[in-house]
Formats: sequence, C-alpha cells, structure tokens
Amino acid sequence: MTVRSAVFNHPQQFIQGWYWALPSQALKLGKVKAVTLLGRNLAIFRGKGGQVVAIDAYCPHMGAHLAEGKVEGDGIRCFFHNWKYDAMGACVDVPSLGQPLNVSIKTWQTAEHYGLIWVWVGAAPARSLPFVPELEHLAYDYALGNHFVKNCHPNVLLINAIDAHHFNTVHNLPLEIVFDQQILHENAIAFSNTTRGGDDSWVIRLLRPLYRQEVTYSMCYWYGTTGTVTLGPDQLHFYILFALRLGEGGKTEGQSVLLTRKRSGYLGWGVNRVLLWLTQQVSHYFATGDSQVFQTIQFDLKTPIKADHSILQFMQHVNQQPALTWKTWEPIAVASGASTSAVAPAATEPCH
Repeated sequence: MTVRSAVFNHPQQFIQGWYWALPSQALKLGKVKAVTLLGRNLAIFRGKGGQVVAIDAYCPHMGAHLAEGKVEGDGIRCFFHNWKYDAMGACVDVPSLGQPLNVSIKTWQTAEHYGLIWVWVGAAPARSLPFVPELEHLAYDYALGNHFVKNCHPNVLLINAIDAHHFNTVHNLPLEIVFDQQILHENAIAFSNTTRGGDDSWVIRLLRPLYRQEVTYSMCYWYGTTGTVTLGPDQLHFYILFALRLGEGGKTEGQSVLLTRKRSGYLGWGVNRVLLWLTQQVSHYFATGDSQVFQTIQFDLKTPIKADHSILQFMQHVNQQPALTWKTWEPIAVASGASTSAVAPAATEPCH
C-alpha cells in the first residue's frame, strides 16, 4: 500500500497551496519587502506596472539579500553589485560586464485577493485561490481584521471552528451541533451545521424566528491553513476569512479578513462599514473565548468521541493533500508499504 506521511500538526511540513504573505497596502508601488514564508526567505516587490513579484531572497552572485536593493521598472537591482533581475527572475544586467549573465533566481506565482498578497507554494501549477463559497460570484467589500500569533499549528487552530462540543463548554450555547461534510474540490472541504435543542434558552427562542431552518454556520477550509466562516440570520450573513501560515516551531501567524456583500450607492457604502464593524465584533467574540487554550495546547487526539467526527474528517483531508517541507518547499516523498497515524485511533463512540 502507498501512503503519504501524516502532515496534520507537523511542525515542519505543510500543504501545497496559496499562503498569505503580507497585506496589499503594505507594499507600495516600486517598493520591496523582506518576507520569511514557511521558513523560506523571499524578496517581494511591486513593479512599476503594479505587478507583485515574489523572488527567492539571495542574489546568486554573492548572496546579498535582494530586499536591500531597489525596484527598477518591473525588475529589481541588487544593492551589493547592482545586478538586475526581471519579473521572471532572469538576470538582465551586470553593470561591471556591460551585459547580463545566463543566471536566474526562482520566482513564485503571486495573487492579490481580499486585501492580501498571496504566494503559491508548490511544484504543481497554481489552483484556486481561497474564497467564501457564498461570495464566489458576487462583488464584496472587505476590511482587514486582527493580525495574531498562536502557540499551536494552523491545522489545530482551524479545527476549533468545527469542534462541536466546545460550543457548549466554552461558548455556553445550549445546542447539539452536528457538522455535515462536503468536498468542494480536491483542495477544499466544507462543513455545514445542523442543530438541535436550545428550546430552554430564551436567547435561542429569540433568535430562532430569524432562521428558516437551521442556525446558519458553515466553515470552508482551503489547503489546510485558510478557513472561511459564514454565520448569521437568513437575511444577514457575516463572513470572516482566517488566513494562516505555519511559523517557527510549529506556531501560527494569522490575519483575519472581514467581508460583506457589496451594496450600491453612498447608503450601501455606509451600511457596509457598519456591517464590517459588526463582523469584527463577532470575530472577536469567538476568538476571545478560545485564545488562552491555543497558547498552551499540546494537541494529541488519542481518544476521539462521536462529537469529534468532523475533526477526524478534516484531519484525514489534510493528510491526503500534497505536502512540502519547511524552508526547502520540496515535496515530501511518498513512502511505500508504510503505515501512518494520519487520522487518530478509533473513536470511543461510533461516529455515524
């Protein structure tokens, strides 16, 4: 049997995919930034045409960091000896020789989406950028939310949103929540909820008329480290995107993005500013209750129960994705005839 080594919660392995690098507004025209992404040092610059280029950081001449250089046109010139590289990483000028050399630096595909600059990390051609399923074909407004660091792996942080039992224990919601899984495509998995109970709570009785059926709450995961949350009454959904990346020592560095459907005119603009502010409060409410846990957790799911079924499904999804290694970004070799702890031991209750 051919299997892939378990990636979930691994401090030096991660899924091939799109990863956020920095906010778009932090990179002005003609400027360059030094960025360390998943252990790899990059120079990311914006050329005169507005194109964002992500290039391996070190000049192949003597290893000077290109973020110390300057942007010229759509290329970048090294500070140390003024060698210039174009947007594809090819050397186009060596002043001391009067001509370029046949050398190049690796560049990585970039995109700008939801106010962030994203870098495609992987050997395969780039796939879909992360998006909120309900907003896929709609215009939207957005605002950047909190930037944060957590003392746990991004995969572990993301499972919190589908940890059905913690909504009772941490957030005191008197509901039984069950998540249904849907595979959107090979790189994205979604979970939507069904809820039962809560009739003894005046809060639930007050909110229930705002929903036709179930209380809307769904989570969509992209590449194992980006998640979108959709929640709210039938006529007013709130959307939050959590862009996460693996940091040194298996920690998480994240950026939240607040979204709402675009509304026309000055009135629509004003309404959306209020809705984005409300979305920030919703995001803060859920994040605050769990913050301490993710500074101290040592994740090890040895005794899964029925309520953990969606978590097991997500873990399995992550472990089936193409994986890369920290800093090198090289694919992890597929082992033949090996076993893996890809999911977890059998649940102590049936997970049906």
